[in-house]
Amino acid sequence: MTDQPTRMRGNLGLLSVVAFGVAYMAPAVVTSIFGVTAATSKGAAPTAYMIATGAMLLTGLSYAKMAKVHPSSGSVYTYARKELDSRIGFLAGWALLLDYLFLPMVAWLLQAIYLHAQFPAVPEWAWLVINVALATAINVVGLKVADRINRVLLLGVTAVLVVLAALCVHYGIGHGGAPAAGHAFWNSATSISAVTAAAAVAAYAFLGFDAVSTLSEEVRDPQRTIPRSIILTVLTGGGIFIVISFLMQWAHPGGSFPDEDSAGYLLSTTVGGKTFADVANIVSMLGGFASCVAIQASTSRLMFVMGRDGALPRQIFGRLHRKLLTPIVNVLIIGAVGLLAMTLSLADATSFINFGAFLGFTLVNVCVIAYAVRQWRSGTRHSPVRYLLLPAAGAAVDVYLITQLGGTAVRLGLGWLVIGIVWLAVITKGFRRPAPELRLQSDSDGPAEPESSGPLLPTA
Repeated sequence: MTDQPTRMRGNLGLLSVVAFGVAYMAPAVVTSIFGVTAATSKGAAPTAYMIATGAMLLTGLSYAKMAKVHPSSGSVYTYARKELDSRIGFLAGWALLLDYLFLPMVAWLLQAIYLHAQFPAVPEWAWLVINVALATAINVVGLKVADRINRVLLLGVTAVLVVLAALCVHYGIGHGGAPAAGHAFWNSATSISAVTAAAAVAAYAFLGFDAVSTLSEEVRDPQRTIPRSIILTVLTGGGIFIVISFLMQWAHPGGSFPDEDSAGYLLSTTVGGKTFADVANIVSMLGGFASCVAIQASTSRLMFVMGRDGALPRQIFGRLHRKLLTPIVNVLIIGAVGLLAMTLSLADATSFINFGAFLGFTLVNVCVIAYAVRQWRSGTRHSPVRYLLLPAAGAAVDVYLITQLGGTAVRLGLGWLVIGIVWLAVITKGFRRPAPELRLQSDSDGPAEPESSGPLLPTA
């Protein structure tokens, strides 16, 4: 491996990284899950999104702190192994892979389902193959191309959301006026328990803001750019979700719908007509494609760092293309996993991902507390509010979100962790050794030379 490149190319700026994070979250998702959020909150969807934004911001602040201390594309995998223990770090990365590896599958499956519904002449499996092939080709070339495509698609989605917002305002003024607008935030049917339950649903829309941290080795000035990007991504996504859900709730007071799953499309038809709803649906799917590209890119980076460290077989996962400096093998593996969606239902595919995401969020908050405690012991004092109270609150919220998952998701998540624990036992000789890590010299020290802090894995 000494003749292999071990660093990716750092040339992305703040705007590109924020666009990547927002594209990953797929802002049009607010319209897709509007019916469920409004029904759960009893007609107070924007209030649920306000609570969810605050809750995710707590974890976002912790990600920002860790990204500044450890500017690595390994995200929570790197943070946990540095601040807690190498073995815990491995399990953190393993849990996050459950989210990152199967989230592209869900995104591609959604694309295929909606495209087939609007263009039934093309079978669902064909749409799946087309989406996987295009996203994979873009990510093989590199993030510079993906960045340009993401920006164009994100602008298209933003334009549709702006038009939808204007139509909802026009419709809301003519059907209830200002009083109905106030009821969108709170009404006689709303309760604290209802909006907090809806906030747990709304929090799923934020999945992906953490993926910004996987770009740490591909940005300029990562210790400054990545923390700012994480916070801006949460605030931008939260702002879009709050505003759009408020206007949609204004146009449709209450939480009663003929079909909660299709409420967003039906509302678009009500306020703008069927033609607008169809166009908005197509553009939203293009935005979903941008999300697919971003998800595949971030997952391949996490797999690369774990492979580079030796936590996954290095000869497979820890390699970069010599010229493109992209983890091509990882990109292809993710594409292959995505094709497995042809054998799964949307419910089965979705159940894989949430457990790993919220467990990773919890560990990031714990890492901030561990970092602060270690710094205090060495004589460096940090704010107890910022480094103890806020991360503890963030961890509590994330644990609560785990408890809101269905039994299938928890069982699958625990099963995945058991597999990870068995593999960890193998590579650490029964947990007696640290999990392997590839240590790199800093850029200022010259070319990076790898050296393993643990046993090398068998290579394929």
